[in-house]
Amino acid sequence: MAVDFSILETIHPSRFLSFTIPNPNPALCPSLASPLIRIAILDSPILPSSPPIPTVAAMIVPKHRESDWLFSTEAGHLQLLLASPNIQRLMLIGQQPIINASSSPSVYRRWIDSDSLNNLEVTLKPLVTALSPKSCFKNGNLEVPFLRYEDNVFCSLVLEKCIGNFVGEMLVEDVEIEGANQAREFRRRLRFKRMPNLVQTEIRIVPKKASCLDSLEIGSNTLELIPDLGALVHVYLVPMVASLALTGSRIEELVEAGLRPKALCLGVGGGALVGFLKTQLDFEVVGVEVDEEVLRVARKYFGLEDGDLIQVCVGDGMELMDKLAHGDVGHIDPKFDVIMVDLDSDNLRNGVSAPPMEFVRKDVLLAARSILCESGIFVVNVIPPSKSFYEMLIHDFQEIFPELYEIDVGNGENFVVIAAKALPCSSLISDSENKFLQKLRLLISGAYMDSIKRIGSAMSCRSD
Repeated sequence: MAVDFSILETIHPSRFLSFTIPNPNPALCPSLASPLIRIAILDSPILPSSPPIPTVAAMIVPKHRESDWLFSTEAGHLQLLLASPNIQRLMLIGQQPIINASSSPSVYRRWIDSDSLNNLEVTLKPLVTALSPKSCFKNGNLEVPFLRYEDNVFCSLVLEKCIGNFVGEMLVEDVEIEGANQAREFRRRLRFKRMPNLVQTEIRIVPKKASCLDSLEIGSNTLELIPDLGALVHVYLVPMVASLALTGSRIEELVEAGLRPKALCLGVGGGALVGFLKTQLDFEVVGVEVDEEVLRVARKYFGLEDGDLIQVCVGDGMELMDKLAHGDVGHIDPKFDVIMVDLDSDNLRNGVSAPPMEFVRKDVLLAARSILCESGIFVVNVIPPSKSFYEMLIHDFQEIFPELYEIDVGNGENFVVIAAKALPCSSLISDSENKFLQKLRLLISGAYMDSIKRIGSAMSCRSD
């Protein structure tokens, strides 16, 4: 089907086009050597009210990553565009994605040749200029910048692709990343096609035989990699766990009485948080995940073991809290010391956000409050799509909970919001004598525990 290139003369919000053309110079660069190249063009869904001269940019898809959802889907393209401030049109140029028909999946290995890329960008400059809006030329010649995608992945191998009834297509992959002090680090990741640039779950993996680390290569059939559940590597999970410091006195009293603290986790994913709470902090955990296929993947690849201390339910977390609040779930004790929420929105128009808009409702927050123990806390991973969303969330929480706290994750995206059911009270156990707090500080970064910031009290307090 022929493309009418005249439609590209103007910016049209959210317009997406994808087509192939003959390669203008297939011999020039190994990173773009196929006879046909794929071009994908996306206009921003968000345009300024008084638009200046449109800003356009181009990006060459990294070699061997043409099939990655980040570069081969409209959703991935949108995330790349939204991550580039003030860009109103982003053009992706690369080889056609290759569907590997062989039984053994290929291994991606990072390949960078700066000189060849520079030459290729010069060659493609007339093409990207021709694909730019006419209004870009009002002040003379147009210089279209080439953006370069960079991340910390050296190599990766897809272990499985599957489809969940709720989350859609997903994949499990092993990756080697650039660790601190140039150390080799190996991770296992769960990603969803609907959010191509968001890692849903990430855990550390290690050789079953520790002595094999130096010779480890992603994709090797001779080494068995197993999950390491002793550490949290997803950047926002550590501050979520650090929030337990706010209820450390209650947990220490439970432990001294021979009881286990109880946690409700809404959003299980691969089970990294659920597993850490159980194996490292001796919690009894109830996990809720909306997609049963996600749980199958978690059990097969991420070490999730539900049993006596971990009970996993398939369903909607908000509905479960409502049922617990009304005593409609007989097999689950409806009181928890902590509720942890790791749910993201499936509306990607303005980028990745969490929690979903429907989660910040009065009835949902009241249900959460009612199933917390008297000194319990409600912990939410928040990725605000806008300042107004965050202000609304804080306002709504303050109407229901007496105390509100915040941890800035420090990545420019995530905040952990902690709502306490009751005002802080003195404890007979000092922090220096609290063994749970001592253990918590050893397991995670004490800096996050020390950075917990009180951001307000409730505008009105209600009793259950």
